[in-house]
Order: sequence, then C-alpha cells, then structure tokens
Amino acid sequence: MAKMVLLASFLSIGGNDLSDRTSKVELVAEIEDKDVTTFASLGWKEVLGGLASGSLGAVFKQDYAAAELDATMWPLFLTRTPQAFEVRADNAAAGPSNPKYTGFVLIKSWKPLAGSVGDVAEVDVSWPTSGAITRAVA
Repeated sequence: MAKMVLLASFLSIGGNDLSDRTSKVELVAEIEDKDVTTFASLGWKEVLGGLASGSLGAVFKQDYAAAELDATMWPLFLTRTPQAFEVRADNAAAGPSNPKYTGFVLIKSWKPLAGSVGDVAEVDVSWPTSGAITRAVA
C-alpha cells in the first residue's frame, strides 16, 4: 500500500498560485442524504443521494506586502463572484498518481487579521464550492 506525506501541495485561486503561502489545504466533496424510509424498510433507514456540494479550506501565512496574500485575496473577496481553484497533492504536474481537482469557490469571507501576542499571522478559511468539482489526471 502506497503512503504519502504532504510536502509540496499546490493551491491556486483565481489564477494565483498560493502554494508558497499555504500550510494546510482541505477539499471536501459530499452528497446530501435524502431519507426515503417507508414502513416496508422494516425499521431500517433508507437513503438516496441528493445534491452534491463541496468546500475548500486552507490555512495561509498572512503577508500584507504589495502583491502578497492580503493584496491578492482582498480584491477576489470584493468581486462577490466564484473564483476558479485548483488543488493537487503535489506541486508536480497532474498525472495518475497526482490528480488535480478543479472548480469554483465563493470567497464569502476574508479575515485579514486574527491572532494573539506572539502568534504567527495566519488566515484560516473555509469556502463553499460553486458548481461541480472535477478530477483530472492530465
């Protein structure tokens, strides 16, 4: 069984490679369950799949310099429109052992400043995807 340690994951949002500012990334895809239980189910719950949805989570190291994280994300937040994203487990090109996941994400919140004395300035986000998430190996 192959194992992997995430050392150089790739994250792009709105065409901006944010990999060098990202210390955690999480892409979630899920399908809601719809209860179709009847008396014929004999006391067992039955479900069917409903709408699919997803979310993209990340932890960024904050930077306020020109062309850095805050200067990149603030305008994307203000657009109020879903932004293209791409994530890969490794920064290498997409392939059979390094699939890429793409779609659109709504940057519905941005926390430019958070932390206590002595903390690393980080931004922890979770945004909903908009439309389908696709998986490709090329």
